[in-house]
Amino acid sequence: MKVQSIYSSKILKKGLEFAATNGALFAASASLAFSTIRPLIILATPETDKENRQYASTKAMASTVIGYLMMLGISLPVARAVKNIDKNPEKYLKASTIKALKAGEKTLDASKKYSFATQLFKLGLGFLVAAPKAILTCALIPPIMKKLFGITPEDKANTNTPTFTGAAKGGINKLSKFLGNIIDTKTVQNMAEKFHDTRFEQHIISITDIFATGAFISQTAKSKKIKEDRKKALIYNSAIATGLSVSGMYLIDSLTKKPTEKFVENFTRVNKNSQKLNTYLEGIRVAKPLIILGAMYYIVIPLLSTFFADKFAKPNKD
Repeated sequence: MKVQSIYSSKILKKGLEFAATNGALFAASASLAFSTIRPLIILATPETDKENRQYASTKAMASTVIGYLMMLGISLPVARAVKNIDKNPEKYLKASTIKALKAGEKTLDASKKYSFATQLFKLGLGFLVAAPKAILTCALIPPIMKKLFGITPEDKANTNTPTFTGAAKGGINKLSKFLGNIIDTKTVQNMAEKFHDTRFEQHIISITDIFATGAFISQTAKSKKIKEDRKKALIYNSAIATGLSVSGMYLIDSLTKKPTEKFVENFTRVNKNSQKLNTYLEGIRVAKPLIILGAMYYIVIPLLSTFFADKFAKPNKD
């Protein structure tokens, strides 16, 4: 295969377009793809308590599946609504907003300020699902543990089972108008002015991941069905994995900055006449940190986080 064929690959372009238009679902899909490896790595961690490994691997499976299903249902309407704005910004945004976000670019979709404003919704959906995802993940851990490993949940009073109801009202056009009204605010425009030239995609991903881990830790601590003597290891595992993954993502991104710039330069040259070039470039900015984070979180980190969590959770012996 010629090197140039990589830059013109239809599969690559579809993937980049997917990352640009629905970053939250792209992240969930990447997690789902990596998820088949992580539980196996956790279960294979040496010199650790067997049941702690079983709890950690179960959490990994439950969290990934729940995250994907929730994102599939929530992110598609938002992605379609933002696409409406992309195609017809004059219909959903004020003229002053378009001028401010366009910032001298030939088209609105070429502006990093506009990219920042829309990625707040597309990548920021993780905040919306963090709490319900944590609740459902914790709720699924005991039955999965029982099914796979024969470990019964704690026999305590059951907590209130969460129910999630409601649906989007008014259709995609109304959702586009709602998002447009938010983009029209000075707050979003000031944030775009301040942060558009930063690695904001990574920052949004990192903050979302930290928030989601915090929600899971809180829910685990309150759970009446997860064994009390296993909670500490599960909490440590989640915190260590997220800390190492996020810090590792920034480190690897910095180390691969020059190769990425070279890839973008070659990709732009090969696809300079494509009407979707700006979308593809936005997809590269979104996909890179997500793939790095996924590889770190699901392949490299699980063994380390499981090992150290097990050690930290054991009571000190004088």
